[in-house]
Amino acid sequence: MPTLLPSRARRLVNAGFLALTVSALAACGVEELPENPLAGQLDMPRTVAWSAYPTGTGGYSQAVAIGNILQRQYGVNLRVVPGRNDVSRLATLNAGRVHMSAGGSEAVYAQEGILNFASRIWGPQPIRAVLSNYSTSCSFSLATAADAEIREVEDIRGKRVTWVQGAPSLNNALTALLSYANLTWDDVEMVEVGGYNASIDAVINNRADVAGGACNSPPFLRLETSPRGLFWVEFPPDDADAVQRVRRRLPWYVPHVATEGPAIDEETGINVFTSAYPLLVAMDDADTDMVYGMTKVIALHYDEYRNSAPGANGWRIHGQQLANAFIPYHEGAIRYFKEIGIWTPEAEANQQANLTRQQVLMQAWQEYNVSAPEDRAAFEAGWLEYREQRLAELGMVTLADTQ
Repeated sequence: MPTLLPSRARRLVNAGFLALTVSALAACGVEELPENPLAGQLDMPRTVAWSAYPTGTGGYSQAVAIGNILQRQYGVNLRVVPGRNDVSRLATLNAGRVHMSAGGSEAVYAQEGILNFASRIWGPQPIRAVLSNYSTSCSFSLATAADAEIREVEDIRGKRVTWVQGAPSLNNALTALLSYANLTWDDVEMVEVGGYNASIDAVINNRADVAGGACNSPPFLRLETSPRGLFWVEFPPDDADAVQRVRRRLPWYVPHVATEGPAIDEETGINVFTSAYPLLVAMDDADTDMVYGMTKVIALHYDEYRNSAPGANGWRIHGQQLANAFIPYHEGAIRYFKEIGIWTPEAEANQQANLTRQQVLMQAWQEYNVSAPEDRAAFEAGWLEYREQRLAELGMVTLADTQ
C-alpha cells in the first residue's frame, strides 16, 4: 500500500537531488522599493530550481526573465527544468528535484488526486500555492486556423481538435471550453499529439484545426504568420448557462477579457475564460524562508521584468486573488502577504477551507487504500467513486465532471 512520506523524511530522501548551498541575501522595506533593495537578511539557496512548460512557451519565458533578476540582483541561479506534460512537471517537484513548479491546472488535479493523479503512485498531494499570474492575456483558450472558418464555439463541431498525450490539465480545459456550446469530444475529430508545441504544430501543418493554449503563448505567433493564420473564438459572458457549464468543470476559471496576444486587438480584446498561468506552487514541506524570499523578490522586482516576457505583467502582487484560490498557500508566501497587508480575513477563511479540503482528500486516500483492488483500472475507478462520495458527504465540491 502506498503511503505519503512525512514532510521531513521526504526532504531527506530527495536531498541528493538539490543543491542547497545557502547564501545571505538582503530584503528591503515593504511599502516602497528603495534604491538599494539589499537591506536586512534573507536566506535563499544559491540555486533554486523550477519545473515549467517546455521552452518557447510563455511560462518558460517568464521563468527565465525572473531568473535574470535573481542572478543579477542576488547572485541566485534559477534553473528552469522544462516538463513535457503535467506529470513530468509535478513528478520532479514531488521527488525533490525542483523546489517549485510554474505550471497550470495540474496543481489542482494533483491536490484532488484525479485524472493522471488518480493512479496508485500518486493520489492527493499536499500542494501549496506561492504566487499566481493573472495576465492581460489568458491562461487557456481555443486557437483556430483562420482558414477553418470557425467563428463561434459551435462551429468547432466536426472539426479536428488536438488532444495532448499525458496532459490532462490541457485536455480537461479544452473539454470544458467545448461544453460552452454543449459540445463533447464525440462531436469533433480528436487528433492526438505528443506535447504542447506539437499541438500548435498540428494546426500549422494542417493536421488539426483547433488547439488550446495561453493567448500569449509564443508558438501561436508561428500560427498567426503561417499560411493558415490564427483566429480566436470568443466565449461571451452574457450566456449564463454556457458560463456555468464551463465553471462546473473548472470552478477556478473565470470570464475575462484578454487584450494581449497574437491576433488580439488590444483595444477591444476578446471574451475568454482565464485562470492563473503560470501558477507557481511548492510542496507543503518547502523551506519557508526560501518560499518567502522568492515571493518577495518576484513582487519587489515586478517593474523590472514585467515587459520581459509575454504575460509577465500578470505577476503583480496586488493582482493576486487570495480569497478565491482553490488550493492553500504556502506559509512562506503568507508571511510576505501579511507583511505588506494584503492577507485579508476573507483570504484566511478561504485558506482554512482549502486546508480542510486537502486533509479530507488525503484521509480519504488512506482509507481507500486499506482494501483497494490491485487491478489498475479498478483501483482508479474505485478511488474516484470513493473520493466523490466523501466530498459529497461533507458538502464539498466534487469536480465529478472533471474526473
